[in-house]
Amino acid sequence: MANHNGAASDLRATFLDVYSKLKSELLTDPAFEWTDGSRQWVERMLDYNVPGGKLNRGLSVIDSYKLLKEGKDLTDDEVFLASALGWCIEWLQAYFLVLDDIMDNSHTRRGQPCWFKVPKVGMIAINDGIILRNHIPRILKKHFRTKPYYVDLLDLFNEVEFQTASGQMIDLITTIEGEKDLSKYSLPLHRRIVQYKTAYYSFYLPVACALLMAGEDLETHPTVKDVLIDMGIYFQVQDDYLDCYGEPEKIGKIGTDIEDFKCSWMVVKALELCNEEQKKTLLEHYGKENPADVAKIKALYNELNLQGVFAEFESKSYEKLNSSIEAHPSKSVQAVLKSFLGKIYKRQK
Repeated sequence: MANHNGAASDLRATFLDVYSKLKSELLTDPAFEWTDGSRQWVERMLDYNVPGGKLNRGLSVIDSYKLLKEGKDLTDDEVFLASALGWCIEWLQAYFLVLDDIMDNSHTRRGQPCWFKVPKVGMIAINDGIILRNHIPRILKKHFRTKPYYVDLLDLFNEVEFQTASGQMIDLITTIEGEKDLSKYSLPLHRRIVQYKTAYYSFYLPVACALLMAGEDLETHPTVKDVLIDMGIYFQVQDDYLDCYGEPEKIGKIGTDIEDFKCSWMVVKALELCNEEQKKTLLEHYGKENPADVAKIKALYNELNLQGVFAEFESKSYEKLNSSIEAHPSKSVQAVLKSFLGKIYKRQK
């Protein structure tokens, strides 16, 4: 394993070098007359919001491209371009998170205060979000303009952004204050929210970027999209489960889905499996801040054996995803999909 981790940390270091290069290009973008003040602001904003996460989405563009090239050594240029696309996804993520945190009035993100909670930032964070969003086409224009797949890339990012924003909308309007109605929560609603809000940009987008770079036409790979969306849904169900049963030391956050009245897989399954008496408990205690209410919900989850129900969901999903992958005609595309599945199966964080 040691040499594998060495390779992974090298890849990460190379990836972070590309961030620095893209950042300095953006901070000298000739379309704007920069001042020291504006340059410092944007640099601080980028460093605070873009490179701070696990970078899974960005790194998986490079991983996927390598697998599509079937082990041929990549040129420095290919590594740079795949990294640049990976960073475009990380920029997209940063844009969503900066604005999401304002909408949710969150306090912390990745173990530090949300950007809008930083002194002197406040609502300027909204405009910062818009700037993050606008950096993506700047990066694409500078490095991909002359590529035959340039228009496809622009289309892809636009489409996925629209799908993600629309998923966020369903999520927001489902949990409007004063209209908290648990009875509208169902598996199909959970699936729609997750598909649009998370799966497209976290699972489909990195692979679609790699396919375009490898000269593939996305239209000829509809099954790839379907498998990746299903993987994204499986990933989110794990997330919902870990929010309740994960160890905070491992997952790096304290779960609050119960308090926040989230349309979580856990509550949807509980609604499906409970009797009338248990349903009363759910309706009465779900979405309340009080730790006693939360404890009642968790006790009910245990009573319904949701840990067992989840374990069964996990193995069924894994089998289903695996057979979908093995039905794919291309061995290199199979390798990409299997690598994704291997990373998330039975994860603990």
